[in-house]
Amino acid sequence: MRVFAIADLHLSSVTPKPMTVFGPGWAGHPEAVWAQWREVVAPGDLVLLPGDLSWAMRLPDALVDLRLLSDLPGTKVLLRGNHDYWWPTASRLRAALPPDQLAVVNDAVRVGNVVVCGSRGWMTPGHEPLGAEDTRLLAREGERLALSVEAARKLRRPGDHLILMLHYPPASPPYPANPITEVIAQARPDMVLYGHLHGVPPERAMSHVGGIPAYLVAADGLRFRPRLVLDTGAGHGTAAGVAAPGD
Repeated sequence: MRVFAIADLHLSSVTPKPMTVFGPGWAGHPEAVWAQWREVVAPGDLVLLPGDLSWAMRLPDALVDLRLLSDLPGTKVLLRGNHDYWWPTASRLRAALPPDQLAVVNDAVRVGNVVVCGSRGWMTPGHEPLGAEDTRLLAREGERLALSVEAARKLRRPGDHLILMLHYPPASPPYPANPITEVIAQARPDMVLYGHLHGVPPERAMSHVGGIPAYLVAADGLRFRPRLVLDTGAGHGTAAGVAAPGD
């Protein structure tokens, strides 16, 4: 099974919002996503989508966008981004998702021999400290990530790969430790995937967290081509389980 990743699809089927207002790098969106996805992803593959999936404000409108993803090959794992205002409770979301889509919500999923955990994340301290409210929200996201990592631990079997997804970057220059990086250091995933940053070439972005490989997979930085991040060489992309922290 091969694992691909692409974040920040920013779909807007119901109320169109052309992304070219954010710059010429978005020309051809989203058709370029569909074309390149079909070029590289096969039905047995896994595609990880760390946030900012749809501009919709309500779940029914977002489902129009998510059904477009169902027309594409592969099993998809979704994570909430800062613009996914339509994202409901975990139970309501999972009841509505197409059968080829899974969601990580304070828990983890296992697909073949890959376990995926994560959280949205938040702004992190860097050259400038965070204010009180942002510090509080970052701490909460650290707690949610810890719950997800614990759920992943329960799902993981010997030989499984562990991938940790965030929407926000895990740290900010000059990259001091924060509640997110502390959880990552304890979890020791095979890799960290994140999005959110636009106009940043992936090769110039944060490339590791304490020695753990980290990849920026925002769609525009990838030029809308899902990035191959792992080839497990075993199994097929079938949904194999979901574990909540209390299970």
